[in-house]
Amino acid sequence: MAQEKMVVGAGCFWCVEAAFNQIEGVIKAVSGYTGGSEASQANYQAVCTGNTGHVEVVEVTFDNQVINYSQLLTLFFSVHDATQLNRQGNDIGTQYRSVIFYQSKEQKEIAQAMINTINEQQLFDQDIVTTLEAGTEFFIAEDYHQNYYLNNPNQGYCMAVISPKFQKFKAQHQALLKK
Repeated sequence: MAQEKMVVGAGCFWCVEAAFNQIEGVIKAVSGYTGGSEASQANYQAVCTGNTGHVEVVEVTFDNQVINYSQLLTLFFSVHDATQLNRQGNDIGTQYRSVIFYQSKEQKEIAQAMINTINEQQLFDQDIVTTLEAGTEFFIAEDYHQNYYLNNPNQGYCMAVISPKFQKFKAQHQALLKK
């Protein structure tokens, strides 16, 4: 097994984490924060202010002999609206921006090529606004955020926002789901 990591921000981390944890070859997807400078500010209450520079992200650890980085990026672009600047639906602010924190020069090149292709082929109504940023220290989110959607499917936000996106994601990518 050859493990690799991908760190992405795509709005609220609850939906993104739930989606990636369903994918064959994903060892684990963990909610957290990155992009800010102060470790003491890498907590939900501080990050939600939008003033810390951190982003709600998911760190995906995967077996690249089962699923590769490009395939995971395709999933990333299908689980959120990468044409919305600094927001996803009602989640507004730089802490919810669409971003790929690349972990290597190769990841950066693959991500940039994919963004270029999506924009050139006009696969969305507008151009992708996803930024590429060098990976910085990843801070694991508080325990109650881990597997939040799966543990709280009847919570209001989960029912109204995450469930429809999650069900659509699973239907679109059935062949990649864990058995």
